[in-house]
Amino acid sequence: MADAEKGGESTLTVLVALGINLAIAVLKAIAGAITGSAAMLAEAGHSVADTCTEVFLLTALRRSGKPADARHPFGYGKERYFWSLIAAISIFVSGAVFAFVEGFRTLFGEPQEQTQPLVGYIVLALAFVLESVSWLRAMRQVRAEAAADGDTILRHLRLSDDPTVKTVLLEDSAALAGLLLAFAGLGLHDLTGSSVWDGLGSIAIGVLLALVAYTMARTNLGLLIGQQADRRLLASVRRRLAEQPEVDSVVDLLSMNVGTDRVLCCARVDFAAALDSTSLERAVVRIDGMLREEFPELDEVFLEPVPRTDPELRARVLARYGHPL
Repeated sequence: MADAEKGGESTLTVLVALGINLAIAVLKAIAGAITGSAAMLAEAGHSVADTCTEVFLLTALRRSGKPADARHPFGYGKERYFWSLIAAISIFVSGAVFAFVEGFRTLFGEPQEQTQPLVGYIVLALAFVLESVSWLRAMRQVRAEAAADGDTILRHLRLSDDPTVKTVLLEDSAALAGLLLAFAGLGLHDLTGSSVWDGLGSIAIGVLLALVAYTMARTNLGLLIGQQADRRLLASVRRRLAEQPEVDSVVDLLSMNVGTDRVLCCARVDFAAALDSTSLERAVVRIDGMLREEFPELDEVFLEPVPRTDPELRARVLARYGHPL
């Protein structure tokens, strides 16, 4: 999938989620005020957190597309990971913490009387339908991207360096689960007359949001601190390097994701001893161009001539990978 097309798809997916979450947040807040349900108020906080998340993701999409400049020669691609990390913090602070507060207030405070639960049921049902629309939109994009990469959906979600659609799909999945928890809390409160169930539902929603925030934060932290590129891409690059007539062996291959579908690649190569300096320069230029043409994800390629027998370099490679390349 082309970068521009993929970026447009991601933006549309986020905008759909933003509009839906904003509308749902208002409906849940009104229903929570009418019914007095802690679980409903927790879900309102959940939707507010999701709305903030979409704003952060839109910021990530816009700022990460800025071209490279003298101050940031590798571009601004990692801003997408930073703003996605901020989105994870937002989910925890404005969603999980609020849900915990509402839950514990209901459990240990004055018993809450439930009023007009039918309003809550209607809002939850409507919210489930709207969230399903956003979830299907995100799932459709993830499925298309996975098919383009020859991956299963789960493998694509695990390996993808694009946190945007992954975040939307994850938060929409959590939103659907949260609605079921809110429905259970509201329904059991209605059936038993005990607000304990409502409080437990709110706490369960808080736990769910905390898990989502942790998963998102962990994913983006790995990308921010310098995660290597997809192993299949690296294996293909290594194979193409080894096939070149000027190359005796590939001694080391370093990579880092510097943005979505943008990879920094540094190859330490033992070139043929018969090459003079001019031939070596021509080989480096040719191989660089060949790699960029065959692998569009390679944003920058560095080829460093090294002797394969260098003991210090071999020791570093062994320490990093556990075996020579």
